Amino acid sequence: MPQKIYTAGINEAGTRSDCFVSLELTNKGGINIEVQSIVGSLFGDSIEKLCREELKFFDIDNANVKIEDTGALDFVLAARIEACIKQAVNTDKEFLLDIIEENKYQTKKDIFRFSRLYLPGNSPKMMLNAGVHNPNGVILDLEDSVAPSKKEEAKFIIRNALRSVDFYGAERMVRINQLPKGLEDIKYVVPHYVNLLLIPKCETAEQIKSVEEEIKNQRKKFEFDYPIFLMPIIESALGIENAYEIANSSENIVAMAIGLEDFTADIGVKRTKEGKESLYARTRLVNACKAVGIQPIDSVFSDVADEEGLRANVKDSKALGFEGIGCIHPRQITPIHECFAPDSQEIEKAKKIITAFKDAEEKGLGVISIGSKMIDLPVVKRAEKTVESAQKLGLLSKDWLYEEK
Repeated sequence: MPQKIYTAGINEAGTRSDCFVSLELTNKGGINIEVQSIVGSLFGDSIEKLCREELKFFDIDNANVKIEDTGALDFVLAARIEACIKQAVNTDKEFLLDIIEENKYQTKKDIFRFSRLYLPGNSPKMMLNAGVHNPNGVILDLEDSVAPSKKEEAKFIIRNALRSVDFYGAERMVRINQLPKGLEDIKYVVPHYVNLLLIPKCETAEQIKSVEEEIKNQRKKFEFDYPIFLMPIIESALGIENAYEIANSSENIVAMAIGLEDFTADIGVKRTKEGKESLYARTRLVNACKAVGIQPIDSVFSDVADEEGLRANVKDSKALGFEGIGCIHPRQITPIHECFAPDSQEIEKAKKIITAFKDAEEKGLGVISIGSKMIDLPVVKRAEKTVESAQKLGLLSKDWLYEEK
């Protein structure tokens, strides 16, 4: 009687940097591996060796395995093989490749999050050079960009990518699935130096607490102490109404984003480029974030070919108080960074305000003015933030105040 054949991976025409694995457990005959690879003459033996090591790790002595390879790296091969094995064998063991030293970094609460590049969790090809484009963050996505039938496989790809892919210092984020399903995703990713979790379709503070509890459980189990930040994504009318409560529910929340595709669907309107239909929701989310001192992040701009529209959208976002936006293609990163960064006029105005403030302090004056215009402390604080941003972005010298005296 033929045994069941388990499969994982992608075998569609034109696929690159991936593989398709089929596994059949047998009662005898040992391990039989067939490798078909576009790089077989160079790496066929090493692919077979990796497969044998993984089968041995999971105590499989008899099996037929076929690997159709289109140039997959080891972290992809290992993930696809493990996905097959986990369908066939009930085990909690994990086959983990060594984590590269470049990935053992932490991020900070107040770093720039102008851009976050979405990378579908079941498409390893898109992950390989993502960091080269210098996004502030990369999002390894387990939610909407992954077909339901592939979500289980994607967990292994994302886990292995966190350990094996050099993202060149970008904040490594993972968007888990909608809760409560997303709680299972946490177990796969948090022990592997993830920097931030995005929580989609968040509607209540209780959901944040359940995520925190699961992270706590994993900390205890795997004994890691690096920070894991949170970014709830608000995508419904209820989430908008609870925005402040959610933003204020955990010290680990560093930003909160809005998802306009789902939000507009929830309130029954069509999303437009002008965004009038979502203005209330966006401003309410910004206000909630500013009230608790976290970063408000705007929704993605989906027309990849429209750079002019993207720039206009980012400028509108910035004017509303947003401090970042999602992107779905590397070509969007540079326009986003340029539009969120303070421009020369903003920097010069901020410098004048700070200079006037310092002069007033030195003279013991209680009133600050530039010409005939009075300057109050909130304006000074905003100027200081502009200057700080310009310095961090390399647009202004750290010693500009002394250099101009």
